[in-house]
Amino acid sequence: MIQAYNIDHDSYPETLEDLGLKTPQDPWGNPYQYLKIEGSEKKGVGNMRKDHNMVPVNSDFDLYSKGKDGKSQTPFTSKASRDDIVRANNGRYIGLVSDY
Repeated sequence: MIQAYNIDHDSYPETLEDLGLKTPQDPWGNPYQYLKIEGSEKKGVGNMRKDHNMVPVNSDFDLYSKGKDGKSQTPFTSKASRDDIVRANNGRYIGLVSDY
């Protein structure tokens, strides 16, 4: 859906609500979190998800859950992020942070 939006609008949506759908929920009933990166007005890496070396894991957009505990931090090294379901490597990985 997000990639299709990008094709149709030549940019990623600002929010998941821009897709015209109800925000998807993770297996624990919490809404997925979204952060537009490519084409964003924001400077620097700010709230981008980061791997064990503190390098952003995506260059287009972040899409992730806050895990079973409902808590999350941007670095994958954070204990609060270990149970998050994430999209990384621009979609080449989707799964638990702890398995990344």
